[in-house]
Amino acid sequence: MPRLLLSGIPRALVLLAAASTLFGQQVLELSLKQAVDLALAPNGATRTQLAQEAVHAATARQRQSLSALLPNVDASMAYADQTRNLRTFGLNFSIPGVGALPSLAGPFSVYDLRATVTQTVFDLSAIKRYQAGRRGTEQAQAEVDAAADQTIERVARAYLAALVAQANVESAEANVNLSEAIVKLTRSQKDAGTGTGIEITRAQVQLANDQQRLIVARNELSRAQLRLLREVGVPMKDTVRLTDKLAYQAVDLATVPTPERADLRAQQARETAVRSSFDAVKWERLPSVVASGDYGTTGPSWNNSIPTRSVGVALRLPVFDGGRRDARRAESGAALRSEQIRTRDLQQQIQLELQLAVDGVKAAEGQLKAAEQGAQLAQNEVEQAKRRYEAGVTNSLELTDAQTRLVRARDNYLAALFSHNVARLDYTAALGTISRTIR
Repeated sequence: MPRLLLSGIPRALVLLAAASTLFGQQVLELSLKQAVDLALAPNGATRTQLAQEAVHAATARQRQSLSALLPNVDASMAYADQTRNLRTFGLNFSIPGVGALPSLAGPFSVYDLRATVTQTVFDLSAIKRYQAGRRGTEQAQAEVDAAADQTIERVARAYLAALVAQANVESAEANVNLSEAIVKLTRSQKDAGTGTGIEITRAQVQLANDQQRLIVARNELSRAQLRLLREVGVPMKDTVRLTDKLAYQAVDLATVPTPERADLRAQQARETAVRSSFDAVKWERLPSVVASGDYGTTGPSWNNSIPTRSVGVALRLPVFDGGRRDARRAESGAALRSEQIRTRDLQQQIQLELQLAVDGVKAAEGQLKAAEQGAQLAQNEVEQAKRRYEAGVTNSLELTDAQTRLVRARDNYLAALFSHNVARLDYTAALGTISRTIR
């Protein structure tokens, strides 16, 4: 899997430069690096878009938690026309020389224009909730990195599948060309009197089989390209031309570095955020201090209104809420322990994936060497069988058998080369370096 350098061209321009028009059909020329860039674009792969939206949501939650620590300012303007029953307020007595007070006061008007301010002076639970919101934003950002790594891995796997499908088409075309040459050879041998009709028929059967394999290979290439376009997030009506080739690249296993996984960082950030939420619930039992004040003008009319104000400080001490805080504390404690279990499980999973990836690379190395040697031997066998048949030493059956073994050897080599590239991809994914390797 080739490693390409990242240019400074914007991703949108990369897509425009890669696309060309051929016979009225859109042809998208893609390297692996370009496919990854398109998938990571704002309108690229679905996984990337969802991760970005999660960051926006986490940032909004952080602002919500911060609002509990900032001043709350309200303004109001009120007018009321009202009457009052004075007896309701206990004003049921007489004044000497005046007589009994009337039972009904009004109607009278009240105008009030006022601004009210409340400010949390101290609330440890609110502070912890804000810290939890900030940790949640950090977690969401770490999730973006993890989603990017997952997107790169999925695109790389789809690109590799398209590459091996393309290589299978090229191999099938080579097999068809070889079969056509052998059919031509058997006919010339028959015309020279050293061949038979059955040899021509045998060669034509092999040609028909190879042509059928070519049709299947082209169909598989089309399907692999569609799956690649789906992973990249571009319209699937385009035709893809892959600019990279399926090739061997050695993996250095002399020293295996420590994994740097974005998903582990995201899980650790999630655990930290849940711990902050647990602390916020735990410290709800502490008292909080809130300052408040209002200032405005009030009176029976705007012309007769006078300024009034009130300033105060309140100490709020939770006493009993029916067990709601205890239940929330137990719930958040269970959530924290669950995240701690997930963190340990992910650490063990990473170690397992890394060990399996190392073993997979080693096995793929041996498989590829054996397949490469087998393909070379099969090619030599075909050439020798062809010379023997042309010299009249043997019949076409030996040549056809050698051709069949060459087809199988080519398939084995492509499968081994694909397995090695997949093993290398698994290794970089297990280390968490897949982004740096490809981009």
